Amino acid sequence: MVDELTGYGPLTPYLNDSSISEIMVNGTDQIYVERQGRLAPVPDSFISESQLMRVIKMIISPLGRRIDELHPMVDARLPDGSRINVAIPPIAIDGPYMTIRKFTKKVFTLTDLIKSGAIDRENAHLLSTAVKNRETIIVSGGTGTGKTTMLNVLARFIPAEERIVTIEDAAELRIERPHVVRLEARPPGPDGQGEITIRQLVRNALRMRPDRIIIGEVRGSETVDLVQALNTGHRGSLSTVHAENPVQALYRLETMTMLAGYDIPLSVIRRQICGAVRYVVHLERDSSGQRRVSSITRILGFDRGEYVLEDVYSARVAA
Repeated sequence: MVDELTGYGPLTPYLNDSSISEIMVNGTDQIYVERQGRLAPVPDSFISESQLMRVIKMIISPLGRRIDELHPMVDARLPDGSRINVAIPPIAIDGPYMTIRKFTKKVFTLTDLIKSGAIDRENAHLLSTAVKNRETIIVSGGTGTGKTTMLNVLARFIPAEERIVTIEDAAELRIERPHVVRLEARPPGPDGQGEITIRQLVRNALRMRPDRIIIGEVRGSETVDLVQALNTGHRGSLSTVHAENPVQALYRLETMTMLAGYDIPLSVIRRQICGAVRYVVHLERDSSGQRRVSSITRILGFDRGEYVLEDVYSARVAA
């Protein structure tokens, strides 16, 4: 009853549990949590749909966001940095759905990743050297494979005197460097106005005298501006992309570049990507939930219309 009156109902103990990284609510009767990469149901549930909706509105109202039948989806950042996604009827078939990806307070280092077995010492040295030498790195992988964590870790090797501009949909990066400027996209308001896109932020960032640009994730037409920037003096930037393997990551960059609407031949796009990106670091999660670097691919160039790639490191991750 105390949780109901002063907190978030049955979610309260899981929101306060630091061992839980994600909470998934599938309607009133199902709540799942993720611990150490593994999903498991919990015995608690909501009494009714009205109780669940009350908790949802309690969470998102301070964010200035609206959710109702006309606006049945919300994707936002909580004050502590956690991410929340909500979908309600009519688009949610079995009642309101809510996913909360909790913001971890622990700042991981490359040493932590080595100790956990996510990467070996030799390849850790390779990546840290690549960052110091201003080699552009794209981190690829599926959802929950640790792409943002890897981005944070790699950014620690950017020299302290360099100016970094970060661009994100929702601010999750924790770049522990002295000169960091953080930009965050903004969705349209209830009236459909006021949207600020990642692409607009990338263009604005180029006017802010950055030494490095770090984009939390490229997922649209902003890719063309990033590729152009990397080819015109902003080497050493970092970003992530959702992909199944390094080759698919490059293909996704191509596709997203085309989304900008320019009539650019594929061969030209590939040449520009070759000139922009030096390494693709691919992450996977194995059957035990352990996140690991499964491959590091170096882009050597472009020949006869295709990428020339070298697998610097490759390890099969258990399914």
